[in-house]
Amino acid sequence: MRTRRFLLSGAAGLAASTQFAFARPRRGKAAASAAAPSTPAGAPASGGASPATTPIGPLDTVARWACIINFDTGATLLEKAADEHMPPSSLTKMMTAYITFGMLRAGHLTLTQSLPVSEKAWRTQGSKMFVPLGQSVTVSDLIEGMVIQSGNDACIVLAEGIAGSEEQFVNLMNQTAAKLGMNNTHFMNCTGLPDESQYMSARDVCRVAMHLIRDYPEYYHLFSATEFTYNNIKQGNRNVLVDKGLADGLKTGHTDAGGFGLCASSKRDGRRVIMTINGTSSMNERAHEGERLLGWAFANFENVTLFHHGQVVDHMPVYMGEAAEVALVGTRDIVLTLPHGWQQRSKISVEYPSPAIAPVMAGQTLGALVLQNQGMPDIRLDLVAANAVPRLGLVGRALARLGHGPKPLPHS
Repeated sequence: MRTRRFLLSGAAGLAASTQFAFARPRRGKAAASAAAPSTPAGAPASGGASPATTPIGPLDTVARWACIINFDTGATLLEKAADEHMPPSSLTKMMTAYITFGMLRAGHLTLTQSLPVSEKAWRTQGSKMFVPLGQSVTVSDLIEGMVIQSGNDACIVLAEGIAGSEEQFVNLMNQTAAKLGMNNTHFMNCTGLPDESQYMSARDVCRVAMHLIRDYPEYYHLFSATEFTYNNIKQGNRNVLVDKGLADGLKTGHTDAGGFGLCASSKRDGRRVIMTINGTSSMNERAHEGERLLGWAFANFENVTLFHHGQVVDHMPVYMGEAAEVALVGTRDIVLTLPHGWQQRSKISVEYPSPAIAPVMAGQTLGALVLQNQGMPDIRLDLVAANAVPRLGLVGRALARLGHGPKPLPHS
């Protein structure tokens, strides 16, 4: 068994369609060393900043917890204590919204349906939409009161209307978190009011944000509203980045234990980024740092389509097959989020054990496309057979073993 490698020759061979020309390396020659990463754009945060980890080197941030993920590819662009448990404050409401949207999609709720306001909901402290005791409020108003005004009372009304009680709704929240792979999350309430046993990680906050956008796009626009009026009380969206047009969602939060937090999503030039920061010292610092880090993420990275779905990446020899080789393709567009100037620092190779043993099934995983970039972990993407290659019949196999076809493997 042997492995074939093809390396990307810097920026050479790049076509307008982003197809790549690969050059076979000379035996015994190492690939050229990669250039040093470029200096990240954006000035460091001031006062008490400590570095976050990024693919292009450390970056100072005043946030205690931080995570930035590229929406389209899932690439992590920045992380700082991203898997630590942190007080989530009103970022919790993103999960409350996710479950509510699921109930709407399933037909268990309608936007025009009215839900009764209990005394518990009416008495709930913290940020409020000021629901009236003993009356009913439409689901549509409750959702806007929750995501725009951050109404704790709205969350309780929704939770009780959906599950009968907040406690039962919290069970749904924890079950859903587990299904979404939020392994560093545990809920005790649906509002984010302080509770030592309630926590999320910055990465998990990004994860639920990604699911909100991807799973329920029909409701995502609600997070970008700049104000909402209910009960003759107008309140603005607390997300300054939304007000400034720099983001189209999602949520802010604050508790004494967790500081000021923000989960923001922004789309620029066709690329969407999800950012969570928490543990900043003030609303102003939260807004400034959020704006700075979003700008850094867009300035320093780009989405690159290496190969399109179905495009042949390489050909792999087949032993004892009716065809001598099989084309290798990706199962989807192979899109990666990479630092600007990545062509000068990257090595792309195709790896597979050679040859494949017939029969080969269409869609069978046979190898991998491997991208190596200085300062980044290797990225491996499966390559599969573009078509089936049946095994030779008895006569064909006999001829192959007699030297009139593919040579048999050693010790076969």
